[in-house]
Amino acid sequence: MSTAMRPERDLRPLSEAEAEMYVASVCFKTGPPGAAGVEIERLIHEVSEPRYPVPVARVRDAIEASRKPLPGGGVISFEPGGQLEVSSACAPDLPTLAAATRADLATVETLLVDAGLRFSPVALDPDRPAMRSLEHPRYAAMEDHFDRFGPAGRTMMCSTASLQISLDAGFDTPGTAGAAQRWARLHALLPVFIAMFANSPFHHGIPSGWRSTRQRVWLGTDPTRTAAVPASVDPRGAWARYALDALVLCIPGQGSWIAPCGLTMRGWLRGEGPRPATFSDVDYHLTTLFPPVRPRGFMELRVIDAQAGGGWEPVTAMVMALMDDEHAADLAAEACGPVSALADPIGTAARDALADPVLAAAALGCAEAALDALPRMGADAGTRAMTAAFIDRHTSRGQCPADARLALWRRTGSYFDPPETGEVF
Repeated sequence: MSTAMRPERDLRPLSEAEAEMYVASVCFKTGPPGAAGVEIERLIHEVSEPRYPVPVARVRDAIEASRKPLPGGGVISFEPGGQLEVSSACAPDLPTLAAATRADLATVETLLVDAGLRFSPVALDPDRPAMRSLEHPRYAAMEDHFDRFGPAGRTMMCSTASLQISLDAGFDTPGTAGAAQRWARLHALLPVFIAMFANSPFHHGIPSGWRSTRQRVWLGTDPTRTAAVPASVDPRGAWARYALDALVLCIPGQGSWIAPCGLTMRGWLRGEGPRPATFSDVDYHLTTLFPPVRPRGFMELRVIDAQAGGGWEPVTAMVMALMDDEHAADLAAEACGPVSALADPIGTAARDALADPVLAAAALGCAEAALDALPRMGADAGTRAMTAAFIDRHTSRGQCPADARLALWRRTGSYFDPPETGEVF
């Protein structure tokens, strides 16, 4: 469709059936596995006093002091609470992604340090209250919507940070790992990823009792947009039904964007909204859905806590290895088999992480399979060494990064490593 025709299509009202077919048709773009991207969110603190709030304007001023694009091609954006996000350029393989993202993060970190700022080592703000620092009608409408479910929504918006990894959907041809297979594979790994990489054990200044309190927060928000897409042999159809049944978070326009309480996209398409729903409204609605795996043409993994320092790299390497290397994927599927028997795999993973013996065994099997696959994926010596070190420090001991943070806090009363040691992971 030409650019000239696009606005007319975007503004045309559409039927429920048209919308469902459209959502199903755009959720996956087939292609060979291998390409990937990462979005690295980080909370920002004052070096001198981590409990002080840091407005977005101050972080933006520090970043814009360079006036140069990031060397690896990444893009910087900001979340409502002032979290900084580095979104990598799409890379054809793991080595390219790792090298480009290292360069981007090093540049950003240098700019922050020069301004007296630093990255947080955890994925949920340990002390500071949830305070929105960005003014936009979307965020005001989000607050209004999530407040109907309780305080978790504001905490999610303003006090959490994640590591999001985007993967190709795969081909839909016989004998290949197609979109449906890779979709199911990624969902089967979700509890293990949450448990292995949990890194948010504090809330309100004390241990919360959960290794991934960030995931607990997400579980407390609007389940119509944050719960997993129901399992199905037809993930396209399942995603379309999920999207249309989700509550409308906001209605872009002039003035307030607040949506009527209880309005779903399906209801809007059936005439229950303030005006007829258009293609543009459906497209925007899709950007407000946050399931553990979100199909955006590619598959966006959203359950992993932000990591300290360079911890994003071994985590990304292991996720890509378990998804893209067929031998590693087969070993992981075998290791993860018992996890499905847990009464609540996601909740158990977020609360107990690798203290749960079933998850600990599955995680170790997955970690060993991933490490073995990295040479086949062309990972450089640095990525392989960091991955081996992560597994040795955490997974092989039945622990996750949150356990190391808790041990540090009990020993020193601090969430941060001493400056001379550096926060690797």
